Amino acid sequence: MEVDEDQLIAWRRDIHAHPELAFAEHRTTALVRGCLSELGLQPTLLPRGTGLWCDIGPDDGARVALRADLDALPIPESTGLSFASTVADVSHACGHDAHTAMLLGAATVLATRHRPPPVRLIFQPAEETIPGGALAVVGSGAMAGVSKIFALHCDPRLEVGKLATREGPITSSNASVTVRLTSSGGHTARPHLTGDLIHATAVLITGLASVLDRRLDARTATVLTWGKVAAGNVGNSVPESGEIVGTLRSASRETWTSLESLIRDTTDQLLAPYEVRHEVIYDQGVPPVTNTVECAADLRVAIEHVVGPDNLREAQQSSGGEDFGWYLEHVPGAMARLGVWDGTSPIQDLHQPNFVLDERSMAFGVRTLVALATGESGGI
Repeated sequence: MEVDEDQLIAWRRDIHAHPELAFAEHRTTALVRGCLSELGLQPTLLPRGTGLWCDIGPDDGARVALRADLDALPIPESTGLSFASTVADVSHACGHDAHTAMLLGAATVLATRHRPPPVRLIFQPAEETIPGGALAVVGSGAMAGVSKIFALHCDPRLEVGKLATREGPITSSNASVTVRLTSSGGHTARPHLTGDLIHATAVLITGLASVLDRRLDARTATVLTWGKVAAGNVGNSVPESGEIVGTLRSASRETWTSLESLIRDTTDQLLAPYEVRHEVIYDQGVPPVTNTVECAADLRVAIEHVVGPDNLREAQQSSGGEDFGWYLEHVPGAMARLGVWDGTSPIQDLHQPNFVLDERSMAFGVRTLVALATGESGGI
């Protein structure tokens, strides 16, 4: 059966125009559920009411899982598209609308085969949250009986018709670090009579990153970046409180599991001379997505079948986080990047109000997902 590209575009544009935030994807879930039911399938709704999973094919045999994510971002849209977001300050600026449409397309192809393979479709909520909606899927028992899991993610820096993957880490972990500081304030003319909170904060901002650089193997690609610094109101008064918030990322799962104690101990030591009290709030976030050797090889075979070996690229490891990593704590799997750039327009990165994707890319995504599910060189 050929991929119905008009239907893919219709699904994607409908979802795009009606974006929903994490764990509020009720309309999107209903759309997916209705499409699957029309195929004669029996989707299982997740306990929180958004997201679902659905089996195709016999109960025996190794069941391959294919995952898409449903949620949008709290970002306004400025693309000017005729099907732009109708929801104020919410948009599909990460391509999840296309991910969902592609998995629906794969479901249509697989469900209408004479002998469909054993496949589990996972339409996941809340990918854009920490620690991620994948945990809700795993907690529902949706990994039971799954032998491998695969996912595609839109890549606006890769041209349509090309896909990329790799063995090992393809994304990073993503932990959130918040430090709240308090001290006795005072006049800036007499900082020695205060706990100089601004100075202590500056020491922490630069010092913590420097210590990590010297205590961790650089090959783990561990990076701490501060995104929020808040303290003080005027230039001649030392404030009594402040807060800094950052993200801590690593390509190493082993490093990810061990960073919290290092962050807490180093913060204590850096602030000790300044009589500044502090509280560290550490949110572990998601593990890195680490493609297993076997599943990365499966992806390469599927990609080469769909677009040819000349259009298969070696993916670079990204510092971005992806909760697909939680599935890989339970079963082997791999992720690939799907080219969505039209090749001529200015590249608009993910998570930007003006992010666009070339809808021709979705047919390549559907064919790749089907080839992964069937394990056959002639998937469709």
